[in-house]
This record gives sequence, C-alpha cells and structure tokens, in this order.
Amino acid sequence: MASNGKNTVLAGAVWGQGENAGRLRGGLFRLRPGATEWEAVAGGLPENVEVRAITLHPNDSKTLFIGTQDGPYRSTDGGEQWEKLDFPEQGAVIWSIAIHPTRPDIMYAGAAPVALYRSADGGDSWHHIPQAKSPGHCEREGFDTRVIGVTFNPAQPDEVYMGIEVGGVLQSTDGGESWTDLSAPLIELAQLPHLQNNVGGRHCGHCEGMLDTHAVAISSAAPGSAFLGVRMGIFRTDDGGSSWYDTDVGQFSPLTYCRALIVSPHDPDVFYAALSEAAVSTAGSLYRSNDAAKTWERIDHGVEAQSTVVGLAAHPTDPASLYSVTRAGKVIGTADNGASWQDLPLPEGVHDVYAVACY
Repeated sequence: MASNGKNTVLAGAVWGQGENAGRLRGGLFRLRPGATEWEAVAGGLPENVEVRAITLHPNDSKTLFIGTQDGPYRSTDGGEQWEKLDFPEQGAVIWSIAIHPTRPDIMYAGAAPVALYRSADGGDSWHHIPQAKSPGHCEREGFDTRVIGVTFNPAQPDEVYMGIEVGGVLQSTDGGESWTDLSAPLIELAQLPHLQNNVGGRHCGHCEGMLDTHAVAISSAAPGSAFLGVRMGIFRTDDGGSSWYDTDVGQFSPLTYCRALIVSPHDPDVFYAALSEAAVSTAGSLYRSNDAAKTWERIDHGVEAQSTVVGLAAHPTDPASLYSVTRAGKVIGTADNGASWQDLPLPEGVHDVYAVACY
C-alpha cells in the first residue's frame, strides 16, 4: 500500500448492518504520516466501538471528537487516548458532530433515531433539544432516520441547518432554540417524473429520494444560499429554504447520487462533492467546483473507488490535501491538489465505513 505522505488520516466504520451485522470489522483506524499500514485506535474506546462521525476542533489540532454507538468521545492528545463524554442518553447512536464557527464551546451532536443534542462547554456536558425532532416524512421500521449533519451559515452563524437521512431538512435561525421544516418544497419537486424515487418502501412514496438528505453546504461566496446533497443530486435554495431548485449536476457527471458535499475551508468558491451510483454500488467519483457549485469537474484520476463514496475531508490547514472514503473500505486522497491520488485500502474486513478526517 502507498504511504499517505505528510498527513494523518482517520477513518471510522461500523460492525455491519442488516444481514452483515457483526460480520464485518468496525472501529476507528489511523494512518500516520509516512506509514504504509493502518492501525486500529483503541485507547479508551470500547472494544466493539462503531464510528460514524469524526470532527476536528477548529482551534486546537490535538482535540478530536468521534460519534459512536454510545454517544460522543473526545481526545485531547491527537487521538491517542479517548474519553467518553457526559451524555444524557445512554446508547445514543451519534451520526454527526458539529462545532459552532465563532463560538467553539457550542457543539451539536445528531443521533439516530432523530435527536439533536447541544453542548455549551466544549463537549463536557450535553442536553437534548426537544424542538429538533423528525417531521416524520419517511420513517420505516428497521431503518432509523438520523441527523446526518448540522451546518452553520458562516455569514449568520446562528442560522443552522439540520439534515435528516431519510427525512428532509430543518432550519433554525436562533441557534437551535426553534426549528422549521423545509421539506415541503422538496416534496413538491418530487412530483417531477425524473425526481421520483422510492427504493426503501417507505410510506412517503415517490418523494423518498428528495428527502434522503446526506449533506448541507453553505458558503460565504454564495450569501443567502444553501446547497443540499440528496439521493437525487444537488439542490439549492436562495430564500432560506422556502424553495429549492435542481443545480443539474447531471450535466457534468453521469453519477448524481450525492453522499457528501463540502466547502473548502481555504476558498469559499471551492466545493467538493462525492457522486456515486447508489447507496450501495460499485461506482463512485469525486468532483470539484471552483465557482460555488455552478460548474463541476471530475478530479479523481488514476484510482477507482469501486464503491459508493460516503465521506469527504478537507485538510484544515493545507489546501492541497483532500481525502475521501468509500463505503466498502477504501480511502482515496491527494496531498498535491489532485495532481496525483493515493489508494489507501483499510484493513481486511473493514466495511460500512462512514467517516474520514485528515490533519
């Protein structure tokens, strides 16, 4: 396996779901700079830990957070040792952790079934936000809808979007005290024949694909707008979610299933998207936009995902480094702004991978 070069890379996996439950290898895995082999991270973590979210502290490179099947954990030494945080719900499955862009002591953790928690002391303690609840569009027995991401508007940090897989998107304009469901216009769009989709047998019918939120991205380069990555592509609102429209990413990519969508922390005009065939597939790709998601170009060359790309991570201080992870257990990354790519397969048996980070 090729070395990952100058970056430390983390990837998080679960122990299989559905018919694969317990048959696959989960956990937190690390590839150090210059190393050629992944190592399982164990310090302070449960033996059977499942990791669905990895978040870096914006002001402290040694402080990391992960979301597990038993609440959030924190490391203050760069990932060597981990501590379980004081969380009000035992056994809460955490799918997302977000840190306020201007007040980093304020954090949010999103769970499955849908629940949102907030910390005001940097993760030391948390409380449940009962107002942030699932609108109940697409519940299905055997599949917990989940808070897949929490995103802040950089121009107005108390404007917060909460993406729900599979359940639409909510918005708060008061820092999470109250929430509005923005899904009605997405459901209306699903009346269009090319946006109708239901592969999960949910009661929401043909609008399931439009409510299958995977990511929300907001950039200071597009003030007043938010971008939504869903099963059916990438959609945009310019009016706070009162209406959404298709950005037509399909004119640039034959694959339109969007699992991850992020804004570069170094240039607000640069967006990255993970576009694949389906939730479980053998085709995935990486795209970059240099004009705030107006046009896109494929950037992963010389490597093959051979699976759905489920996560993206931009390096917090190095604009040349970007890493992605596939559901089937492969990390694909670049440390030279896409001039070359590294194929970094995780250890044998690691599958159902959902999270990646680099620093």
